[in-house]
Amino acid sequence: MTDTPNFLPAEEQLKLIQRGTHEIISEDDLLKKLKLNRPLRIKAGFDPTAPDLHFGHTVLINKLKTFQDLGHEVLFLIGDYTAKIGDPSGKNTTRPPLSNEQVLENAQTYKEQVFKVLDPTKTDIVFNAEWLGVLTPYEMIELASRQTVARMLERDDFDKRFKSGSPISIYEFLYPLFQGYDSVHLKSDIEIGGSDQKFNLLMGRHLQASYGVCKEQAVLMMPILEGLDGIQKMSKSLGNYVGINEEAKDIYAKILSVSDELMWRYYELLSKKSLAEIAELKNGVADGSKHPKKVKEELALELTARYKGEEAAKGAKEEFDNVFSKNELPTDIAEFCMSEGIGLLDAMRESAVAATNSEARRAVEAGSVKINGEKVTDFKLSFECGEYIVQVGKRKFAKIKVTK
Repeated sequence: MTDTPNFLPAEEQLKLIQRGTHEIISEDDLLKKLKLNRPLRIKAGFDPTAPDLHFGHTVLINKLKTFQDLGHEVLFLIGDYTAKIGDPSGKNTTRPPLSNEQVLENAQTYKEQVFKVLDPTKTDIVFNAEWLGVLTPYEMIELASRQTVARMLERDDFDKRFKSGSPISIYEFLYPLFQGYDSVHLKSDIEIGGSDQKFNLLMGRHLQASYGVCKEQAVLMMPILEGLDGIQKMSKSLGNYVGINEEAKDIYAKILSVSDELMWRYYELLSKKSLAEIAELKNGVADGSKHPKKVKEELALELTARYKGEEAAKGAKEEFDNVFSKNELPTDIAEFCMSEGIGLLDAMRESAVAATNSEARRAVEAGSVKINGEKVTDFKLSFECGEYIVQVGKRKFAKIKVTK
């Protein structure tokens, strides 16, 4: 870690930290800690249950960067131990545990991706298997004794499953205890998590007080980022996500696809522009001096450049303008060789413009599929020998060469 920095006044730090937050428990505690005028230990945990981070994850990571910029110490906790249990928050069924190999593979990609936002010289990456994996049976029992079943059942998801007769495994009760014990071991001053993590985050405060190892951590909860549909939370499984490892052209196009209303939400939670700058943009759109599309393009360029670089972002914009404004084809369409007689749905699946035949059929029925610029309505169509450009929606293209 670097030398102790000169800190902004605590009140000024608090104002920067408050941006976009859902809830802080408590602001008085947080302000007292900021007035200590020392680097605070800021903890945020991520279970590597999937290989890629998306923009929803970066809401938390951006807040960690804010703390780094203010001179504090970030503890980026990779839950390689807790990932094997699976966080039951918001789940109505027991989650199958992940294998050791899956967890380690995903953890490695997290380490690589997180430094696209965080400063590696100001980040301690820690793995909770280092301390949770060596707890003795006696220490496990002692940890479990510090919370009651009645308190656990106060959790909304556990309560619903209990009342409906759905099974709850005992090991699921251990997850919030383990997350709380992470805070005991790390002696964190502040823990950041999503608003759906409130029970687990408060468990850290409870256990720190119970073990008496340090002052109770302040808890800072960030809102859950809506996906591209503007309705459900961003999730890879729902297909409404923007991955930070995606190609520049895909990041740019996806951001431009969000509604004008959702754009402001993304500005607040994802952009580095100040609140004053965002307010100026809003006022410009409201009084007609700025066009919403141009403002959205600014956001798309900023976010694409952050993860892919300035040149890649400019290239993505140029490609988008050519394809969607000038009706030109992309310059890097993937090519696929197929045999004469292959059906449209199979061809779409094999060329990756659709994940499954069912998805391909839905796209055809929705009128979203074109072959050589002509809309296709017959999903039973098959290909003769020749070359074809298959387009699905606005962003998916494939060049298919059909031979005997």
